[in-house]
Amino acid sequence: MSEVFLGMDVGSVTTKLAAVDRRGELVASLYRRTGGQPIQAIREGLAQMAERLPAGVRVLGMGATGSGRQLAGAIVGADVVKNEITAHAVAALHFVPEVRTVIDIGGQDSKLILLRDGIVVDFAMNSVCAAGTGSFLEQQAHRLGITVEELGQRALLSEHPVRIAGRCTVFAESDMVHKQQMGHPMDDIIYGLCQALVRNYLNNLALGKTLEPPVVFQGGVAANAGVVRAFREALGTEVIVLPHHEVMGALGAALLARERSDGQPSRFKGFGVVQAEVQANSFECHACPNLCEIAQIRMDGQIVARWGGRCDRWEVV
Repeated sequence: MSEVFLGMDVGSVTTKLAAVDRRGELVASLYRRTGGQPIQAIREGLAQMAERLPAGVRVLGMGATGSGRQLAGAIVGADVVKNEITAHAVAALHFVPEVRTVIDIGGQDSKLILLRDGIVVDFAMNSVCAAGTGSFLEQQAHRLGITVEELGQRALLSEHPVRIAGRCTVFAESDMVHKQQMGHPMDDIIYGLCQALVRNYLNNLALGKTLEPPVVFQGGVAANAGVVRAFREALGTEVIVLPHHEVMGALGAALLARERSDGQPSRFKGFGVVQAEVQANSFECHACPNLCEIAQIRMDGQIVARWGGRCDRWEVV
């Protein structure tokens, strides 16, 4: 019987799943859109993952991460629920043990993780501005009438990139239009856009920090060859893009579940949980002046999780 550890990374734009064996080797993975419906993405993602795994597979542990980790953990029954910094660092260390800098850029947020001797010593996150994220590139690619993949390949053809104002998505778009009207080649404008994204990332997240090699670049944007080139030129060093860069958060969650495993039964509710009726709502607690907003999850009519409070008043035992 096959045995695996599952990891799930639920983000605002994409939901990722990964399964590893006892040795930590990737068995199967899944990358799909969240589509603004995280509960549906979790259920459908789990069902799709079940189809990719051997029949009768035994899940020894389950980990959850991402901005929707609490929701995912409650629905699937996670043994480990960890933040994205921990999950991405664990995954990078697994594949590149000597890694010192992890760059992660997703659909709507970006992260920088600095490690020394396998320990996270500093990190930064940006989830406020989209100018340095994948959605920024997607928006501009759509405006230009090309795919994101084509955008990355065309950036590699640039020989004289133009400087694009990348501090804001609105300014970047107007600046690109201006450069087009001036007659600059499209390839140079596109690579200028990639450079603007990298410049924005480094100015926001890396200011005052020392980014030392080896550098690992992960997240969906790592698939963009133009951004990879821009990082290599800006940092003056090789930038490692791993084969499974887009599911590193889920991989890290699976590896964390594997580390936690001590022979005890997993809390994983099984793949049949996709058939359960799941409802999410929230309410405001008036027990004190904090007025905490409490989120709660019901499965088949039973409350299985609550969070959001500053005390344990609403915790589900």
